[in-house]
Amino acid sequence: MELKLNNGVSMPALGLGVFQSPPEETTAAVQTALELGYRHIDTAAAYGNEREVGEGIRRSGLPREDVFIETKVWVSDYGYDEALHAWDKAVGKLRVEQLDLLILHQPAPDRMEKTIAAYKALETLLADGRVRAIGVSNFMPHHLQQLLQETGVVPAVNQVELHPYFQQREVQAADAEHGILTQAWSPIGGITFYPGWGENRKNVMRDPAIAAVAKAHGKTPAQVMLRWHLQQGRSAIPKSTNPGRIAENFDVFGFELSTEELATIDALDTGVRSGPDPDVARPERFAMAIPEA
Repeated sequence: MELKLNNGVSMPALGLGVFQSPPEETTAAVQTALELGYRHIDTAAAYGNEREVGEGIRRSGLPREDVFIETKVWVSDYGYDEALHAWDKAVGKLRVEQLDLLILHQPAPDRMEKTIAAYKALETLLADGRVRAIGVSNFMPHHLQQLLQETGVVPAVNQVELHPYFQQREVQAADAEHGILTQAWSPIGGITFYPGWGENRKNVMRDPAIAAVAKAHGKTPAQVMLRWHLQQGRSAIPKSTNPGRIAENFDVFGFELSTEELATIDALDTGVRSGPDPDVARPERFAMAIPEA
């Protein structure tokens, strides 16, 4: 299943995420995913595993043009020249000549001037053909508004925390208004256990309403949630290094949720974020330097 981005580029709707995937497990996970039929891999400079993602792609034996590679510029590389160099670092580690989608990892509102400058560098990379599409991650509507006022290219994608317990409807509406594709990180709610954020969290995987829908289709709760994203026109990038789970997460194209079932899942929204708030500065984390190689 492909989604058409606002610049005409096609992107596979479902991808493999590698956030928190240990480097030593990432190569095998990427290779397994590609052998199972995935054609979209999402990584980031801050994950520390771009090199292993590239190795997994090479080991799959697939032609480069068959795999959609998405990665992210970290905040310590914001600024115009710094973000251009971030591209150099990313393609060097991935060992490719072009990125399919390059996005800014955070709005970093405590340094919005540098965020805007970094996005202008992405615009240059797009014009030069060094990337096929550009976008953002974790941008709330007010961040998007400022970006759109000060830059020329509308982001193709906005990747945000999005699962049945946290649906970010205002973000989805703002994205839709501007023709930006919403992409879900933590699409099956696994990040309800995001390290350091919140206590007494409920596990969406164990939600009885989702379990009932899953039982009706002979599917798992994870498969139902991924199907919910896809039927509502979003991209989803579930993370796993477990071969069985990687396969399970891709087996979501042979069934369809009813209007009532979609509404049941929609009704589970709590409005409670599980990951970091994009409006809260994290100077120590933002200062993390991305290695050259």
